[in-house]
Amino acid sequence: MTENKYLSSWIQEMAAMTKPDKVVWIDGSEKQTQELRDQACSTGELIKLNQEILPGCYLHRTAVNDVARVEARTFICTRTKEDCGNVNNWIEPGECYRRLTRLFTGSMQGRTMYVIPYSMGIVGSEFAKYGIELTDSIYVVLNMLIMTRVGNDVIEALGDSGDFIKGLHSKADLDENNRYICHFPEDNTIWSVNSGYGGNVLLGKKCFALRIASYLGRKEGWMAEHMLILGVQYPDGTVKYVTGAFPSACGKTNLAMIIPPERFRKLGYKCWCVGDDIAWLRVGEDGRLWAVNPENGFFGVAPGTNEKSNPNALHTCMKDTIFTNVCHDLSDNTVWWEGLNSDPPANAENWRGEPWDYRKYDKTDKVGTSGAHPNSRFTAKSKNCPCLSPEFDNPKGVPISAIIFGGRRAKTAPLVYQSTSWQNGTFVGSIMASETTAAAAGAVGVVRRDPMAMRPFVGYDMGDYFRHWLDMGKVIKNPPKIFHVNWFRTDDDGNFIWPGFGDNFRVLLWILARCEGKVDADLTPIGYVPKPSDIDIGGLDSVSSDTLRDLLSVDNASWLADIENIKEFYSFIGDRVPSELTDELSGLEKRLGE
Repeated sequence: MTENKYLSSWIQEMAAMTKPDKVVWIDGSEKQTQELRDQACSTGELIKLNQEILPGCYLHRTAVNDVARVEARTFICTRTKEDCGNVNNWIEPGECYRRLTRLFTGSMQGRTMYVIPYSMGIVGSEFAKYGIELTDSIYVVLNMLIMTRVGNDVIEALGDSGDFIKGLHSKADLDENNRYICHFPEDNTIWSVNSGYGGNVLLGKKCFALRIASYLGRKEGWMAEHMLILGVQYPDGTVKYVTGAFPSACGKTNLAMIIPPERFRKLGYKCWCVGDDIAWLRVGEDGRLWAVNPENGFFGVAPGTNEKSNPNALHTCMKDTIFTNVCHDLSDNTVWWEGLNSDPPANAENWRGEPWDYRKYDKTDKVGTSGAHPNSRFTAKSKNCPCLSPEFDNPKGVPISAIIFGGRRAKTAPLVYQSTSWQNGTFVGSIMASETTAAAAGAVGVVRRDPMAMRPFVGYDMGDYFRHWLDMGKVIKNPPKIFHVNWFRTDDDGNFIWPGFGDNFRVLLWILARCEGKVDADLTPIGYVPKPSDIDIGGLDSVSSDTLRDLLSVDNASWLADIENIKEFYSFIGDRVPSELTDELSGLEKRLGE
């Protein structure tokens, strides 16, 4: 299938180790893809759903011990531990290769090795990076065909180059005690073994597009970020683009597919989704930062997705989708999950494939009693998204006006504020945090720092990652403005004050107006905060002018209490935290105390 000596040699070496019965090249054709679907259905790996209601849709169940990413079993294997950093887990590369070689040896006996040539980004574009994943899982193949651009054109674009990411995956025995997701950034290599869950085995996603790509971006002068890309279209047809980084459970996908409130839609406003999860950013010839979504699909969380929370996501996954670990409605051979609607199926199997009685559901034991696993997923094609941007396949990407950071804070962060500079914005991103809620295990209100939402995904030392952000700021002649939002501020009874969802569009309009210099703002110790009159709350009965003033207020005491936690986190990251950021922290503390 290839005359590329680097690729041929590597595949032969991996096949000699894993010992598959045969090797099959994936060409990206619909004919071969359907043959694989049929094969997976014949073995029970996939369940074909009702094709009239859910055309092209299938259900898959992972092993019960294999339902989510496993941060504790995820490693960055740099030659020195210092380059890996304190935020990541580290194994010395030689030791890791030896350890995993023992697990991979003979792991594909009796199985087929599938060779998946894929591109992150448009094949042939300046942004594109190529990878080859070797796997013994049809589920992985079918998901990669949705999530990435797969086919022979990738081999043609690669030519005789050895510049590709080498990904090896085997389900092996699905032994959770020997489960490893290992990245070798200095070798352009990813090895994943003993897992079948998407986040651990779709090696083009977090493994390549963030962990390896963040390392490559630092080396090559670009950025790989855990960010959505969203376009806001004005009534005159102008479209402005923003990126946004949000930790888990902070509304990232909902914002990526936001629908403006009816009042704004009637005026002619629209929103376009370029990407919901990952952005690769480069400096364009015009000195602006340009972004592409390197993925070709969505790997979304099913529970909570419904007509109110995210109708665009719901409609996207109604065809050509692989559902993983959701509830199987046997009455009409469809799927269901908690939060889809208020009508759970009476005749159903839960995510384990067991008979399920919705009347026994217990919120305190979601995993044990829910129909769908709380981390159940849908893998859906981007092209099926009703609000997909017309620029989705533009090889040049889209120009970015604003970068938005977000967290989940009950009291500390206001609804929105703007940083005072790129350096200050880097600081704002570096101290991003969310608080645990009553639904999470452990104490309520515990602060977890998640810089730029990259804590689980940066492929090298976090302090060096901050340094790369600061260095990028020196080469972007026309940089985006940087903002922070918090949709989750609460009153004294713990109720959310801001309605969120589509009404977040009102905040986006203020952000973009600031980027255009069309509105003023008040300078506070933390940055620029909107004048309440500049946030359009017309038609929003639940938010009065007084409520908005409260949402935009800066509580110095809460911020001062947060300072010690930030210092502890910087200390945990270590000596490579740039002095510019510690200076920003000192400056913030001084301003708050004045």
